[in-house]
Amino acid sequence: MIALSNVSKKFDSGSKQIVAVDNINLTVEAGQIYGIVGYSGAGKSTLIRLLNGLESPSAGSIVVAGQNIAQADAEQLRQARLKISMVFQHFNLLWSRTASENIAFSMQIAGVPKGKIRQRVAELIALVGLQGRENAYPSQLSGGQKQRVGIARALANNPQVLLCDEATSALDPQTTDSILDLLLDINRKLNLTIVLITHEMHVVRKICQRVAVMEEGRIVEEGPVLEVFTHPQQPITQQFVKQVARYEETQEVFDPLLLEKLPGVIVKLTFVGMQTHQPVISDVIQRYGIALNILHGKITQTLNGTFGELYVHVSADAQQIENMLNYLHEKQVATEVVQHA
Repeated sequence: MIALSNVSKKFDSGSKQIVAVDNINLTVEAGQIYGIVGYSGAGKSTLIRLLNGLESPSAGSIVVAGQNIAQADAEQLRQARLKISMVFQHFNLLWSRTASENIAFSMQIAGVPKGKIRQRVAELIALVGLQGRENAYPSQLSGGQKQRVGIARALANNPQVLLCDEATSALDPQTTDSILDLLLDINRKLNLTIVLITHEMHVVRKICQRVAVMEEGRIVEEGPVLEVFTHPQQPITQQFVKQVARYEETQEVFDPLLLEKLPGVIVKLTFVGMQTHQPVISDVIQRYGIALNILHGKITQTLNGTFGELYVHVSADAQQIENMLNYLHEKQVATEVVQHA
């Protein structure tokens, strides 16, 4: 559905050149929800503008829904954009038009007959859950309702690809979750390919199947969401994974003052999939006679599956601890000694 090959974008800034997107290769399958995450300045917004032709690449090939965006002329680009729609961070609604009129606007531009517009608007109002608010103006709508109008408007011409540029960044956490649930529902009902640009890993964790992490214009890590969450390789990815703690109240798990005089180590265990249901801890205690204290644990759900994290304090000699870690590795439980107590 989407294929980027050796794509770069450079901007001239006075006497120097700025590389916003640097030799990116990326594939998004049809019907997939794909997350692109990065901090401000990483190049992700430039990348999404390349996908819909608002920017032209300095090098490389961009194919979206069968159309080579990088080589399209004006008419081909206009036709391609009927298949590629976009949802914005700050809604970009017409304030003088009602919710229904905002949704109808792109169809009016495309020359859709009035009868079909009315029918389509009614369908979209129901799809995004805005019944009873169709005649309200943007100033009369909440942030979440405005974004629902924006999503409905983006779906008006039956696109094949939906690009979301920080679509939840202006919303509170509860509203963000409701919008993400809506996007997931739309993806499942319409088999719509969705690309999410975000700096919030919670967004990726909740609805994406794959994720690419951008830094300084490059993709530094990419893969299935579950794999990236459980085995983040790059420091920036590790930072993003820690973001999810804000939503799951896992900050300040340990009090060092309570642990500083205890012998042994603190170990973080990561369980994936069915491992979360196995009695690994009791096996370790019985097998090695180790005194083990559970400090904190959680199970996190991603669209790809479940993973669990458990922090334990282990009081044992060095050989027992090494035996325990080797055993856990055999059981495919990832371990990390996070603190020597």
